[in-house]
Amino acid sequence: MIDSAQPARPILYHYWRSSSSWRVRWALSHKGIDYTPVAVDLLKGQQRTPEHLLRNPLGAVPVLCIDGLALGESMAILEYLEETHPTKPLLPASPRDRARVRQLCQVIVADTQPLQNLSVLEHVAEILGNPEQRRPWAEHYIARGFDGYEALLRRDDAATGACSFGDAVTLADLCLIPQCLNARRQGLDLSRWPRIAAIEAHCLSTAAAQASAPDAFKPV
Repeated sequence: MIDSAQPARPILYHYWRSSSSWRVRWALSHKGIDYTPVAVDLLKGQQRTPEHLLRNPLGAVPVLCIDGLALGESMAILEYLEETHPTKPLLPASPRDRARVRQLCQVIVADTQPLQNLSVLEHVAEILGNPEQRRPWAEHYIARGFDGYEALLRRDDAATGACSFGDAVTLADLCLIPQCLNARRQGLDLSRWPRIAAIEAHCLSTAAAQASAPDAFKPV
């Protein structure tokens, strides 16, 4: 719990280029929830300050302070927002379809993004004694994750539309699209995954994606 006297307006502690931060900014924008963004510069180590470690003992972003809570872990935040702000839902109606969307989410948030985030790449460079190994490591795990995601889209072809599930943006897209940006930063060509590339193009045309995208929060 956090100070119950906190302002009613939620506060999001985030880093502009963090894929986990983007997915939460996107959900807030999609649902029309006003919030105050507070930057935490990961490159300067601000995530390891005593103040931030009180918000999240893992020293990670994002952290959303809302309703007397300090919530870390982007998926926990997204599920909380979905349950407390059900308008403009980001999950389909039936348990079966929700499970399919959550499976796609987990391909990214459990099996792809954590294996190539900043702290992991720094540790890989440290234990191998070679910073040049960071990129092939990241490329391997992003490609593996995207191969699996694309295969699921093809397997469930009838459920795939303009977005990862049907034609409306879901939590799966909020997880996938920021990872596409990471893939490009690591030099991967998304044409290798045509369905993912098509979904990315569609989702990035939406107002909520544009309002929450990294460039909208890039430090001047």
